[in-house]
Amino acid sequence: MEQLTDLKAILHSKRANIYYLEKCRVMQKDGRVLYLTEAKNENQYWNIPIANTTVVLLGTGTSLTQAAMRMLSSAGVLVGFCGGGGTPLLASTEIEWLSPQSEYRPTEYVQGWMSFWFDENKRLEAAKQLQISRIQFMQTVWSKDRDLMAEGFNSQDEDIANALNNIQARISNAAKVGNLLQIEADLTKRLYKIAANRTKQQGFVRERDSTDIANDFLNHGNYLAYGLAATTLWVLGIPHGFAVMHGKTRRGALVFDVADLIKDTLVLPWAFICAKENATEQEFRQQCLQAFTDHKALDFMFNQVKEIALQHHELKGDAV
Repeated sequence: MEQLTDLKAILHSKRANIYYLEKCRVMQKDGRVLYLTEAKNENQYWNIPIANTTVVLLGTGTSLTQAAMRMLSSAGVLVGFCGGGGTPLLASTEIEWLSPQSEYRPTEYVQGWMSFWFDENKRLEAAKQLQISRIQFMQTVWSKDRDLMAEGFNSQDEDIANALNNIQARISNAAKVGNLLQIEADLTKRLYKIAANRTKQQGFVRERDSTDIANDFLNHGNYLAYGLAATTLWVLGIPHGFAVMHGKTRRGALVFDVADLIKDTLVLPWAFICAKENATEQEFRQQCLQAFTDHKALDFMFNQVKEIALQHHELKGDAV
């Protein structure tokens, strides 16, 4: 059991890796998790550093052994079976993810979350808090990321500044969740138009079933963000169904609420930039993951969810 405990030495909020795999077999060999690819003349093994991994997405042509799944679960790695390019997710046990089973996660976060969730007004306030944090994150990143600024994604530019102008006030004054969803949709639509103009992609329309490269990259990058969000919620022990914005029709919608913290800031611009450069799917994925690491996206998600939960949690007796 000492070996299994050692796998959890790296905090989830500090882990660096998300893997998307296709046409390979994931297995355990000599105490490590590997994926095997079949070449013409020989088979090649590649190591997955599971102690520093948050999510593994298994695409087309993949298989997974029981021994490998046991080790992934022991290290707290979430697994999802998905289609080509990471979308859509196809199967899991916890809404969309094969979540590791653990009885020893913290309880104060789910207690805090549940203490306000059944109050509609408090749910609305939590949703506003997430949306304001989303805007502040975008303003911060788009004012300091030199690569994004070089591509025209600068929060000081007139069109972007106009899109973000007064939006925090509009969020604060929203009377119901429906208003927040409309504000979010309007802003994202404006950001799509700005990004398309920056990257000279005429006539762009957001279509989740489209086959153009920008839409494909948006789908792919969003699912990477969903992986980070699902990891955050699993570690904190908060069920995915207790959403504050998107839960009307989607049972696992808290994943979408949390992923929204970073999607427009990091995934959206890089999807358009990489589409302009005709990047490969792997190159786009690497760029996304690098952006997540550079701007500590997972840390940011953890901090926002913890802050909301602990606002409503009263410790009683011994500290948890």
